[in-house]
Amino acid sequence: MRTKWSLAQVPPQPGRVAVVTGANNGLGYETALALASKDVVVILACRDASKAEAAKSRIVRACPSAQVSCLPLDVSSLRSVREFAKQFCQQHDRLDLLLNNAGVMMPPYRVTENGFENQLATNYLGHFALTGRLLPRLTATPGSRVVSVSSLSYKWAELDFDDLQAQRGYRRRKAYGQSKRACLVFGYELQRRLAAAGHGTRSVAAHPGLAKTNLDQYFPALIRPLGSLFLQPAAQGALPLLYAALAPDIQGGEFIGPNGFQQLRGYPTQVASDDNSHDPAVAARLWQASEELTGCRYLSATG
Repeated sequence: MRTKWSLAQVPPQPGRVAVVTGANNGLGYETALALASKDVVVILACRDASKAEAAKSRIVRACPSAQVSCLPLDVSSLRSVREFAKQFCQQHDRLDLLLNNAGVMMPPYRVTENGFENQLATNYLGHFALTGRLLPRLTATPGSRVVSVSSLSYKWAELDFDDLQAQRGYRRRKAYGQSKRACLVFGYELQRRLAAAGHGTRSVAAHPGLAKTNLDQYFPALIRPLGSLFLQPAAQGALPLLYAALAPDIQGGEFIGPNGFQQLRGYPTQVASDDNSHDPAVAARLWQASEELTGCRYLSATG
């Protein structure tokens, strides 16, 4: 594996189709911009239509030949996930890359319209349902990949199956860590189930290290300006996502992150995660809970 992988090593990808959630800013925007620059047809899946259109305009200015469109998606809403998947499948007969990127970090406590804790809903449950609803397009497309965006913050918490929704007390840091661990466990388990079902679609997890994005909006005002002093730019943070999506040597079930000290920054490479994240029993329990909560069943004995 090269130590300094960059987008320059990727040939044009005409005809391929990618969905990037949360693509109007931060990691999602940089990922969408990079894919568009390689002739990928990119769908910006965003909650705010005006911000999505502004992001599209920026991408087209940077890459005049870019094929970019916007479809509304609020991943915290199962209704929105269903509608997005319906519209996408009406418009596209293939899906090469699904980048489950949208997220929120340590906001005040809020319950979504489906009764879920907001961080778990936005960062994980909506993407679980979205992947299931787009799975027919993914498995019908040779060489397709699902990239689940986790975070080093997965180390902050293990999955509390007795209180996934933080009903016994909301701690922002724990809830965020739990949601990002769920994304990582899902990335590994999705690969196991795809392989067991005989599908060629690959599931890969990735994390950006420490990158400057708008996820710090809920941090104290005195702390936020310090981010620019030690966080790497969002474009650098997006490289692990792009490597997971585009590098030819990627295998399903890998976890990609920066190659620097403590995976904080650097160039993308395969990285390790703790034993709990690889535990099949934990993964099976998460999958079952996710199916029950979202009502979306796939790659299981019951669906």
